[in-house]
Amino acid sequence: MSVWRAAKYIARDSGGAIDVTMIEPLDKFVTCFHSNLYIGDFRSYDSITHGYDAMKGHGVRHVRAMAASINRQAKTVRLADATTLPYDRLVVSPGVDIRFSSVPGYSEEASKIMPHGWKPGEQTQLVKKQLDALEDGALIVMIAPPNPYRCPPGPYERVSMFAHVLKAKGHARSKIVIIDPKETFSKQALFIDGWRKHYPGVIEWLDPKAHQGVKNVDAKAMTVTTGHETYKAQMITVIPAQSAGAIAISAELTNQSGYCPINPDNMQSANDPNIYVLGDACIAGDMPKSAFSANSQAKVAAMMIRAEFSKTQTFPARYTNTCWSLIEIDDAVKVGGRYEPKDGRIGAAETFISKVEEDAATRKATSDENMGWYQAITADIFG
Repeated sequence: MSVWRAAKYIARDSGGAIDVTMIEPLDKFVTCFHSNLYIGDFRSYDSITHGYDAMKGHGVRHVRAMAASINRQAKTVRLADATTLPYDRLVVSPGVDIRFSSVPGYSEEASKIMPHGWKPGEQTQLVKKQLDALEDGALIVMIAPPNPYRCPPGPYERVSMFAHVLKAKGHARSKIVIIDPKETFSKQALFIDGWRKHYPGVIEWLDPKAHQGVKNVDAKAMTVTTGHETYKAQMITVIPAQSAGAIAISAELTNQSGYCPINPDNMQSANDPNIYVLGDACIAGDMPKSAFSANSQAKVAAMMIRAEFSKTQTFPARYTNTCWSLIEIDDAVKVGGRYEPKDGRIGAAETFISKVEEDAATRKATSDENMGWYQAITADIFG
């Protein structure tokens, strides 16, 4: 999504003076953001699926192929069919890859039974299918990921949507257990307060001291074994550790963290000034790995590239983010802020977060804001 955003703005703002090509193998894009709302029956799958037809109107060429590798010395991208495309500047947004081995016993094959649901498409649909098939009294276990990972509040919004579906179906005996490798998580006080209010006794969150570590998952037996006990569940979703997408790693755009360091002034790769890295794959300092962040980063990169080739003015890099999370009908919370380059990284200049004691009208307004933002950003990107 952020690559298309950058491509659109570079082509549009340069008045066609810059030749822009987007490499994307799919003709439809399914958004990760609001996929939780699809799981929770607040959106249809079609409503989070978007086409790229609008690109032609902005002068962007769409090459429908998989980018297999990047040759930084030759400044070319090799496609899956072995053809190559040259570039003067390259914008990459490879997203994240799942580190299956970070959870003992987990694998890509096991994810067909214990889905992570952290990439859009089949995995998201599998999570939804399994949730809808549960009977009252079922146990759901989620293994949350360690930092850093795509969408910090995402696992906890997803659990909220699990609980919403169970509640809507009248499943009074079902339970959800979250096994978390982290001692704290994003919007923790807001989520826990919301769970107590809307889903009393349904959701149990376990920190590392409580579960003493995940020792093994067994997809065939449908069990999760921790240092404290073994859980036999009817649905298990495992969200492992993550890294930048494989193409970024093979192009040596990453550091020891598995993510891509960038220049906070312009989103250029710290390893190659001819490449810009956007979204979940980059190390963005205080900015979370969110769709809003990626969109903000794309605008900065587009401005810098447009200005470089058209010799026009630039402005200091400024970034923004808001992450909304739905807990229950008309009860949404948010966190976000403004960010700018500080001491060699992107630092927070101002932050905000919803308050536990907010009234129902405020929470409903936040929910409406969330839905309005989705409509606006997808219309701007894909419309």
